[in-house]
Amino acid sequence: MPGIFKLVYYFFTTGLFAVGGGLATLPFLYDIGRKTGWYTAVDVANMVAIAQSTPGPTGINMATYVGFKQFGVLGSLVGPISMVLPSLIIIVIVYRVLDKFKESQTVKSIFYGLRPASSGLILAAAFSVIQISLLDMENKGNLIGYFRWPALALAGLIFLLQKYKKPHPILLIVLAGIIGVVFKI
Repeated sequence: MPGIFKLVYYFFTTGLFAVGGGLATLPFLYDIGRKTGWYTAVDVANMVAIAQSTPGPTGINMATYVGFKQFGVLGSLVGPISMVLPSLIIIVIVYRVLDKFKESQTVKSIFYGLRPASSGLILAAAFSVIQISLLDMENKGNLIGYFRWPALALAGLIFLLQKYKKPHPILLIVLAGIIGVVFKI
């Protein structure tokens, strides 16, 4: 399959099956990276960090980044369009169907089943990001050596600040970036 069509295929199927938003796309993105060699798991973690600190949906930002990196400007347009197109098609179809069946127990059950599936995909993605950013899986030493302590401390600090002080997320992102640069985390 020629490259640009492969991009369309992978991001269209990701957009079609990644129910639950941008973070639910992460398992699909890891799989695309493994299959194509376009990027590594570490690249995905970096894309998440960048996409979370820029405006717009995470999955769309990632599709734009991967498309541009692989196929230039054309890829940066095709990637996100391919990712959004299934949702657009589904929304139009679902709107027409749900309007007729909005009180149906089957429809309610389908949505009830999609919520835990989305949560599972997001949890799997979160574990992958935690593994890359907070754990040193290459370490062959003792248990303590498996943790990236400075990164864990930064994650803990950001968590506590968000939980108890509730500053604007942009401030936390800027703070984390500054700490990362100053302490080379």
